[in-house]
Amino acid sequence: EFDMFSDWMEKYEHIIEIGKDLPTMEQEDKVDENLIKGCQSRVWLSAKLNYEGEVIFSADSDAIITKGIIGLLIQVLNNESPETVLKSDLFFIAQIGLAEHLSPTRANGLLSMVKRMKTEALQSLAQ
Repeated sequence: EFDMFSDWMEKYEHIIEIGKDLPTMEQEDKVDENLIKGCQSRVWLSAKLNYEGEVIFSADSDAIITKGIIGLLIQVLNNESPETVLKSDLFFIAQIGLAEHLSPTRANGLLSMVKRMKTEALQSLAQ
């Protein structure tokens, strides 16, 4: 998807668009326990299992770039089994240059998002 962009600014704009397209998170899920710790901005993440045993993520953020980043991760990991989420090698992050173009605090936030999504998948397995 990112191969069609020639420079980082176009990729950045695309990530923002992904955030704008992120489905609205239920207000009842915007609680402190769903806040991702380690993010510069406020980012909420909720995970539920559907009837097929797939993890369904929903998220929101108060910052447009952060909302785009979590939206990108959801595009990749949503509707997958907990096992697939846990085993996922998110190589695309390095491949598109995302981590290297983020500030250190945003890069730490990205790692926190990935860690939280994998933790949610692990907890889904325990259920």
